[in-house]
Order: sequence, then C-alpha cells, then structure tokens
Amino acid sequence: MTRDEINAFCQSLRASTHVVQWGGSDVWKVGGKVFAVVSDSGVSFKASEIAFEVLQTQDGLRPAPYLASRGLKWLQNYGPPGGLSDPELRRHIEASYDMILAGLTKKKRAELGS
Repeated sequence: MTRDEINAFCQSLRASTHVVQWGGSDVWKVGGKVFAVVSDSGVSFKASEIAFEVLQTQDGLRPAPYLASRGLKWLQNYGPPGGLSDPELRRHIEASYDMILAGLTKKKRAELGS
C-alpha cells in the first residue's frame, strides 16, 4: 500500500482523527490515542503480544522505532522487500485501532459512538 492508501484506510475508520507531527509523520488517533503512524519509513501500528513476537522477525517488519524501545508492542512495516500484504496490513492497522478503542473509557467510547 502507498502512503496515500494507508492514510485513506486510516481515515475510513470511524472516529479516527489525523495530525501531522514528529517530523512530518501522519499520526492517526481514536479518542486522542495513537493507533497508527505513517511516515516515509513505513507504517507503525500496535500489535498483540503474539503478533509482536511472531512478526518482528519477518522480512520487512521490525519493532517500531522509539515506541518498541519504550516496551510497547508496536511494529513497523517498512517493506518492500518483504512486509505485509495489503490485506494483512489493513487487518493489523484495524486490529491496532480496535485495541486502542477497547482501551478507552466507557464514557469516551460512548462519545465516539462505539
């Protein structure tokens, strides 16, 4: 997926918001919490513990710079070569969105219509 395609997908997720920060990265949030970071280096997203352990050694994927170094389970898809297929990448970004949404307070989720 191109950067524009990733941004369009993130924008399609309900109640997502976008800011540009951290040196020109497209930062996608839900309820004020980050679920994806799109930069010239690739796209970073939150991963489940299992996905983090399995995928971090796959070609085109690595622990997300800065975020993973802080102990967070975030991956960066920087391929090709390697990396996730477009459908897989969409699934992982959506899973990141779902994990962040689930971590919001009940009140915040209600405000967002979830």
